[in-house]
Amino acid sequence: MTDTTLVILGATGDLTSRLLLPALAELLGREPHRTLRLVGAGRSDLSATAWRTRVRQAFGDERSDAADAVAKASVYVQADPTKAADMARLLDEIEGRAVLYFAVPPQIAQASCEHLAEAGVPEGTILALEKPFGTDRESAHALNETLLKVVPENQIFRIDHFLGRSTVLNILGIRFANRLFEPVWSAEHIESVVIRFDESLGLEGRAGYYDEAGALRDMIQSHLLQVMAVVAMEPPATLHETDFRDATTAVLRATSLWEDNAVRSARRARYTAGSVDGADLPSYVDEAGVDPDRRTETLAEATFEVRTARWEGVPFTLRSGKALGAPDAEIVLTFRPVRHLPAGFTGDAPGSQLRFALGPDRVTLDLNINGGEDPFALRREQISATLGEGALRAYAEVLSSILDGDAVLAVRGDAAEECWRIVQPVLDAWARGETPIDEYPAGSSGPENWPALP
Repeated sequence: MTDTTLVILGATGDLTSRLLLPALAELLGREPHRTLRLVGAGRSDLSATAWRTRVRQAFGDERSDAADAVAKASVYVQADPTKAADMARLLDEIEGRAVLYFAVPPQIAQASCEHLAEAGVPEGTILALEKPFGTDRESAHALNETLLKVVPENQIFRIDHFLGRSTVLNILGIRFANRLFEPVWSAEHIESVVIRFDESLGLEGRAGYYDEAGALRDMIQSHLLQVMAVVAMEPPATLHETDFRDATTAVLRATSLWEDNAVRSARRARYTAGSVDGADLPSYVDEAGVDPDRRTETLAEATFEVRTARWEGVPFTLRSGKALGAPDAEIVLTFRPVRHLPAGFTGDAPGSQLRFALGPDRVTLDLNINGGEDPFALRREQISATLGEGALRAYAEVLSSILDGDAVLAVRGDAAEECWRIVQPVLDAWARGETPIDEYPAGSSGPENWPALP
């Protein structure tokens, strides 16, 4: 008896083969007891044999007896998600509980769910959608209204795989389970927060999506704002779905641009020709499929404020970009300097810093200490610990929660709309040309005139 049928819409796309299917294989290797039926759906004409071969190839090193069994029994349905008759045929393939995974653009997901709302779906059906959730607040709201006509909110999984990263979740333990940090997690003691995700990769052939999105939409509007919400949330009563998502969404509702100024609080840039790790990269505007007139940014930085009693006055700076000299994915909390330093110490005593590296997973605390040849000379030292990877990698962790129907790691509908509200003034200012688009050579650390971050 099949427990769950996982239907992947957009089954022949890059996301499915590169991320989703390997995550499924990893999950099945870890949890072979799952009884799962896999159905692929796409517009391409693909034979059952060709589809099963594609599945096995995507499983790669994660193949196991359980994964092979799922691949062998998998079926492929040629279907256009925007056509009602095709969606009805897909629903006929379902055995047991249905999980419909939309690995397609938001416009296609919207059209498909409109048909599902009219036709009805089996009880308990779960809808899983990849970002972006709409293209602005209005379209996100329209998508949410359509989804709620199909299933209740707790059966809608807006997927942000960053919330499946073990390091992001480890913030909770370090903050809430340690008396050393729990009382000082506020504006009284923390001076600034930086969340960055700098990549050395260039466009990697993704112009079709990226040139219309850009760094702000691709990373800050979605992933990094969600991470910020985890860092800044009030202590929830439990880590269950309702309490956790109430706490993170409350942060987003309280978040606005620093000084409410879209020009002074945000920057953008794009890379020019350069070299990363010995490989030459052309200028972004010369990449295949790029329209230079779009003025798409490949590096974005924006500073926000969480206007609550806990965080008022603390800048939260979020930054992400491509083709940078060194990958740098981390969360940095800079504490305020001590109020009084007794006379007799020599050297500086800047605020301590707590750093969470987002791969490899590591936490580091920078402290001012004294001792050595001059017992009163201050110096900076680090205490660090490897957090270790979770039992499952991010996509597999998120996929496990979907199949289990546990929405704690999913983005709630109102949170998705708030993320668009937060960044919309920046997008509008950029569309009006009020913010210049700076440049940086591929392989550099970014524009020379941008202030350095901690």
